[in-house]
Amino acid sequence: MDIRVKKMIRAAVNWAGLVFFIIAAVILYKQLSKHTAAEIFGAMAAIPATNLLYAILACAVGYFTLALYDGLALKYLNRKLSPKKWLLAGFIGFTVSNNAGTAVVSGGATRYPMYAKWRFKMSEIVKMMVFIGFTYLMGCLSTIILGYFIVPDNVRNVPGIGFITLLCTMAFIGYFAVCAFYKKPVMIRGEEFKIPSVRMGAAQTLLGMADSFFAMLVLYFVATPFIDAPLSVFLGVFVIAQVLGIFSQVPGGLGVFEGLFMLIMPDHADPAQLFGALIAYRIIYFLFPLIIAGLVLSVRIVGSKYRRRIASS
Repeated sequence: MDIRVKKMIRAAVNWAGLVFFIIAAVILYKQLSKHTAAEIFGAMAAIPATNLLYAILACAVGYFTLALYDGLALKYLNRKLSPKKWLLAGFIGFTVSNNAGTAVVSGGATRYPMYAKWRFKMSEIVKMMVFIGFTYLMGCLSTIILGYFIVPDNVRNVPGIGFITLLCTMAFIGYFAVCAFYKKPVMIRGEEFKIPSVRMGAAQTLLGMADSFFAMLVLYFVATPFIDAPLSVFLGVFVIAQVLGIFSQVPGGLGVFEGLFMLIMPDHADPAQLFGALIAYRIIYFLFPLIIAGLVLSVRIVGSKYRRRIASS
């Protein structure tokens, strides 16, 4: 591919994120312009403590599920590693990528020092990240397909939703077709990538769906005091907003997810209360794990320096 074409594609992807963010900001402004900040933060304060506890537990299980991506990737590579190590790498990797966006790049950069320390080759780490990326993708594809069939009719009839679901379905079927019938390794820049088995593809799909489900539960628990919607409807709206937020390339889908979720949620939901719940969701699912990961990394760095100092003395 011509270098200029590559630069144009890269620029288009980068600008797409900004465009989506601006559109989402306009949507949010129109929906919230009739409400004060006091109303929004009042809604956050009105969330029952029990619901907050359930949301935190769902978040903990969700990040444990995300960390299992690394365990499945190690099985794909046929490499063994202590669960304590790959759970740590997976948790820290996803706390960073969930907030920074571009999961493969940011998650890979975070994981690399740890796996390199554990004597993994660069090529193995790259293969792990590609596999993790496809696991995440399969989760996105399967959940948006599921979401299409359980959302209300007004969401299903939004222009473009049906076409997006069709593309996701074709990609989903295509992945399993490759797993079932294409047995030769794929060569990319001199590196050999083996095709996962159908069983491994199914494991990727189920793990990706579980990840989305627990993330949805975090928002469900903080929003249910204000929204009277069945869990199936809530799940459908959540996964569509989540996946489109991911595809927007905006870090964490910030603004895009909130705008889409508020736009397609049933009309009886109060915007100020719903936005308050969305802020609480952001704090619990994105901010808290990032703080914990930062503390864990700090302790590891300080402990490593202390051990080196003791060894050299």
